[in-house]
Amino acid sequence: MSQEIFKAEILPIRQKLFLLAQRILQEGDDAEDAVQEVLLKLWDMRDRLPEYDNVAAFATTVTKNHCLDRLKVKKRTDSLDESYNARAGTDNPYLQMERKNTEQVLRYIISQLPPLQQAIIRMKDIEEYEVEEIAEITGTKADAVRTNLSRARKKVREEFLKWNNV
Repeated sequence: MSQEIFKAEILPIRQKLFLLAQRILQEGDDAEDAVQEVLLKLWDMRDRLPEYDNVAAFATTVTKNHCLDRLKVKKRTDSLDESYNARAGTDNPYLQMERKNTEQVLRYIISQLPPLQQAIIRMKDIEEYEVEEIAEITGTKADAVRTNLSRARKKVREEFLKWNNV
C-alpha cells in the first residue's frame, strides 16, 4: 500500500479511532497516544492491509484491542457501577462491601462466558457501545450481536441467582 492510499483510507477514520480510544481510555491525552501508536502499527503493516476486506473495521478492532491492552497494563480497577457510587456518595460500610462483592461475582461470571459473549456484554453494558458498532468491531451481524448479548445476559442472570442462593 502506497503512502497516498494509506492517507486516503486510514487518515480519514482517525477521528473515529480517537473517539473510540477516548471512550475506552476516558482520557484525551491517552486516547491521542493510543491512536498514534495504532497508526504506526497500521503503517508498519501497510503492505498487508489490502488483505482485509474492510480496512476501517480492522483499524477499529486494532484500536479497541490496543486500548484494552493499555487498560490491562495500568491495572485499572474502576468499578462496574462507578457512576452510581459517585452519585450515591458515602454509604455505610456494609453497603460498600456488598456492592464490591456483587461486582466481583459479576466479573467472575462474565469471565466464564465464551469469549465472543464476554466481549459483547462488556462492550454493550460496560463500555456502552451501540449494537451496530459492536457488530462492526466483532465482524458479526447486528442480529448475531443481539442474540449473543441476550444469551450472555441470561447466563449471567442465572449464575448470579445461583450465587445468591448459596
